[in-house]
Amino acid sequence: MNALTSGLLLVDKPAGWTSHQVVGRVRPLLGTRKVGHAGTLDPMATGVLVVGVNRATRLLGHLALHDKDYVATMRLGVSTVTDDAEGQIIDRVDASAVSDADIETAMAAQRGDIEQVPTAVSAIKVDGKRSYARVRAGEQVELKARPVHVDRFDATSVRRLKVDGTGVVDVDCLVTCSSGTYVRALARDVGALLGVGGHLTALRRTRVGPFVLPEHPVDLSDDAPRPTLVAMGVAARLSFPVIDLDEDQEAAVRVGRALEVPVPQDPTALLDPDGDLLALYRPDPDRAGWSRPVCVLV
Repeated sequence: MNALTSGLLLVDKPAGWTSHQVVGRVRPLLGTRKVGHAGTLDPMATGVLVVGVNRATRLLGHLALHDKDYVATMRLGVSTVTDDAEGQIIDRVDASAVSDADIETAMAAQRGDIEQVPTAVSAIKVDGKRSYARVRAGEQVELKARPVHVDRFDATSVRRLKVDGTGVVDVDCLVTCSSGTYVRALARDVGALLGVGGHLTALRRTRVGPFVLPEHPVDLSDDAPRPTLVAMGVAARLSFPVIDLDEDQEAAVRVGRALEVPVPQDPTALLDPDGDLLALYRPDPDRAGWSRPVCVLV
């Protein structure tokens, strides 16, 4: 399978679609079952979804670890079971008295290295079963806090309004965070710190690592033309440190041998003389100056 049939697609996921539905639509567009995505977006959310095709599916676990940018709106004064607008409302508290300074203080507490409890309605597995499935079955689910990093969590606009008779505050914000961070949980926790509750009403992902919103989004309609893939070598140069190999090194990598070639980090991309991605390697902990495969893609 050559580079022309393997690569990445940058999809601007529409609202209302699951990430899995996007994958299901791409499969017939490209005529292959081997399609996956990096970093799930909730149905309510829109924005960058990195889709891998054929050999590139093996990169997705690594690409999902990149940090991400979001544009979001959180509503203070209303709590939901899902921590977003798709869930059932479980509490309303008048937030009219919450000041801009109060909001900034609560948001500041969510920046940096924090311990975050993921949203209960999430795909995290609890004893082999998805957390969301347990919640929908009526179980009480308490997930453990996990370390995440929030590099940016800034308010860009604050609006005060009445919704169903309750004074609420809508806060537009910009978020830059590590993999594994739930923006829904940021809204929930800001609301909890302020004593009024909160949830997310809008979320758009604008960046995954080096990948930003595409200038020409992939057409997901039924009669869409075949989309053009981002070549794996191009994706690798954007995503990882890269080492270009000679022909002898290429032959060794194709059979998964360790190399007497130092690599700067785990993972590092190794490219053949034509610029195609062969493998991801990491430093060999047992031999200085050597590297060993993380995954071989050919």
